[in-house]
Amino acid sequence: MAQPDGGENVEKLIDNGYKIEIEDDSVDSDVVDPWNVVSSSETGVDYDKLIDRFGSSKIDDKLLERFEKVIQKPIHHLLKRDIFFSQRDMYEILKRHEENKPFYIYTGRGPSSTALHMGHLIPFMFTKWIQETFDVPLVIQLTDDEKFLWKDLTIEKAQQLAIENAKDIIALGFDVEKTFIFSNFQYMGQCPQFYQNIAKIQKSVTYNQVKGIFGFGNSDCIGKIAFPAIQAAPCLSSSFPDIFGNTKGIPCLIPCAIDQDPFFRMTRDVAPRLGFPKPALLHSKFFPALQGPQTKMSASDPNSSIFLSDTPNQIKNKINKYAFSGGGATVEEHREKGGNCDIDISFQYLRFFLEDDEKIEQIRKDYTSGELLTGFLKKELIAVLQKIVADHQKNRKLITDDIVKQFMIPRKLKFKSLNKTEN
Repeated sequence: MAQPDGGENVEKLIDNGYKIEIEDDSVDSDVVDPWNVVSSSETGVDYDKLIDRFGSSKIDDKLLERFEKVIQKPIHHLLKRDIFFSQRDMYEILKRHEENKPFYIYTGRGPSSTALHMGHLIPFMFTKWIQETFDVPLVIQLTDDEKFLWKDLTIEKAQQLAIENAKDIIALGFDVEKTFIFSNFQYMGQCPQFYQNIAKIQKSVTYNQVKGIFGFGNSDCIGKIAFPAIQAAPCLSSSFPDIFGNTKGIPCLIPCAIDQDPFFRMTRDVAPRLGFPKPALLHSKFFPALQGPQTKMSASDPNSSIFLSDTPNQIKNKINKYAFSGGGATVEEHREKGGNCDIDISFQYLRFFLEDDEKIEQIRKDYTSGELLTGFLKKELIAVLQKIVADHQKNRKLITDDIVKQFMIPRKLKFKSLNKTEN
């Protein structure tokens, strides 16, 4: 299969109907798509190879310096630690901000469980920081239709999970005056422009192309084949007439895990042909399962994840029992050879959630030298996660159904006035 070697080639290949994935002739190949993430390496997915295959750009020191210059404050620790590691058109977004031209943020959640797990928090935590830093509107898509099509869920159950997930998201502290959350099942009937944009995208992508990009087979239902256009439509600003009117020139920035990129590679090919700017993206690495970095966490396996509904005791037991250790087989061996932070799940989780850079570096040094044992490392992580989850549960109790409805009402959001040339 032909493989892309850069951003422009990626979009040409998509236009010709090729699927883009990580694969090579070696045994250690990775599988990454919106529904599957598997790596045979003990350190997980090869992200440098993923950048090459997907044709995105690495977030390097030059971009980080530009980022800090524009926002005039320190960058988020998830950027600093290379957890958000890849991007498309971020320089253009920073330029727009400097020129006081508007953009908006778009991200989403596929509701398949009652509560989010810790991995789901990453894009939303980062999105909240982006929204507050740039003072821009945010739209959050709940793909309850996707989960109905892919999972053994009724429409009613998928819609119920969407509301429960919305409560978890709102509990992170999003501003209702600048944030619109919508369910696909609900919004499709509320907004003709949203469905019109979906239809335009569907007409612009052939079956052969969508099959090539996403790997759909002949036995997949037609709903799956049509779905990518639904996830693409929020990239077009006129899908939200209550927020943007009929304006077509406002681009969106999408913070997401890298496995969602196929949807937006397709969108970046289609959008200019429909008169819209290409969406920009910031890609995060995967939050690994407790059992190791070969796969991402799964909402369907309660022992692979720490959920926001877990009790302090459940968190403690899951970490102690299931968190893969990079330490030695015995205390003596660990003291002699030290631990491997690259594969140790407790250390990897701390990189996501412990903001203190000096403390993280000291833990790395002590664990690598063998001075810090696995038990103490797990104890540190347990304390961090228990506090995050407890604080979240406290906030979530305050989120009523009426508050959710406020976030989900199509309405004007507060943001900087549109530049008159944006049309």
